[in-house]
Amino acid sequence: MKNVISKFILAGLAIALVLTAVPVTNVYAADETPPAPTAKRLELLWGRQSKMYERIGKAFEDTGAHIAKFQSMIDKAAGKGKDVTSLQAALDAYEADLVATRPAYETLGQTFRTHSGFDANGKVTNLEQAQATVKDVRDQAKAMRESMGGTFKALRKAVKAFREANKPTQETSVGSDT
Repeated sequence: MKNVISKFILAGLAIALVLTAVPVTNVYAADETPPAPTAKRLELLWGRQSKMYERIGKAFEDTGAHIAKFQSMIDKAAGKGKDVTSLQAALDAYEADLVATRPAYETLGQTFRTHSGFDANGKVTNLEQAQATVKDVRDQAKAMRESMGGTFKALRKAVKAFREANKPTQETSVGSDT
C-alpha cells in the first residue's frame, strides 16, 4: 500500500513539474494599429476636452483681474512685514507664462468653435474629422501645458509654503483670559 501511495505522490509531483514548465497563457503579437475609435468614444473624449477648455478659460477670461487678486494678497502680506519674495517671483513667472500662452489658447478656442466632425451638441457627424479634431485638441492642450511650464502649480506651492511659514502660533491666535 505504501508503495502505491509513493507512486501516486511521485506521479503527482512529476505532473506538477511538467505543468509549471508549460506557460498558462498564450502570447500574441500586438496589432500594429490600434482599433479605430467609435463615435461614442469620440463623443466622450470631446465632452472631456470641452470641460477642460472651460476650466482653462477661467484663467484666461480676465487675466488682469486674476493676477490683481493674487497681487493684492501679496501686497497685503508685504504690508504686514511678511517676506513675500518667493510669492512675488512665482506670481511674476505665472503671469509671464499666462501672457505667452494666450495665443495658443486662442488657437485652441478656434478649434472648439469650428468643432469639425461634431455637431453643436457634441455628437459625431463625421468620424474621420472628429478623430482629427480630438487629436488636434489633445496636441494643442499638451503644447499649452508645456509652455506654462508648471508655473501655476509653482504658484500654488509658493502660497502653501507661505501659509505654512506664516501660520499663526497658539499664543497669538488665542486671546488671554486674565
